[in-house]
Amino acid sequence: MKADEDIPQLVKLTPSACADTSFMEEINLPKGSILTFDKGYNNYKLLKKWDGQGVSWVSRLRKAAILEFLEDRPLTDNQTSQGVRSDQWAILGHNHHKPTKLKVRLITFFDKEKKREFQFLTNNTTLSALTISNIYKRRWQIETLFKRIKQNYPLRNFLGDSENAIRIQIWCALIADLLLKVIQKQVKRHWGFVNLASMIRLHLMTYINLWQFLNCPEKTLHRARYAPPSLFPT
Repeated sequence: MKADEDIPQLVKLTPSACADTSFMEEINLPKGSILTFDKGYNNYKLLKKWDGQGVSWVSRLRKAAILEFLEDRPLTDNQTSQGVRSDQWAILGHNHHKPTKLKVRLITFFDKEKKREFQFLTNNTTLSALTISNIYKRRWQIETLFKRIKQNYPLRNFLGDSENAIRIQIWCALIADLLLKVIQKQVKRHWGFVNLASMIRLHLMTYINLWQFLNCPEKTLHRARYAPPSLFPT
């Protein structure tokens, strides 16, 4: 997903037993891109490949990660007041199990709202530690997408048992989600996504101009009550 959009850019369906870490190798990003992902993705060779391609990445520190600290980076008063506790240069993967070494920044950030401390890793050398911390927060968009799909589309029970039937149902849900996001963005009236999906679901089989209804539901329902639409307008 792109940070400024709320729809998936790349979708891959795999068996449930397949680890999703293999999906990372299929991502091709242009130079200057910034990628953020959870700490479960720890392919150091791939991280080094992105580093050579000019792609920045932001992730969290794994407990089992081996780090060799080099030096501290200076912090501003604004960064420390916002929760940044340290910004350090380090070497990641410095042991015989992972011979690939990466020079990274380790940023320690304290979230005042959640009362938790987080440690972020990145290869970006120019952005501030506070910006890096905020970039990782945007990773939650993918979780919001999963929640939206689970709540609004019939994916708890599949209509068929074959792989093809399951794939068709999932793709239909993704297409429907894309169409609803387009409608939500274009209608003048502000609709929450759940309410929008419910209204469209209720009025799919009624003789009401759905576009007019979404922009002005009261007026449209009043018109439909006193002047029912005809199937064959004259």
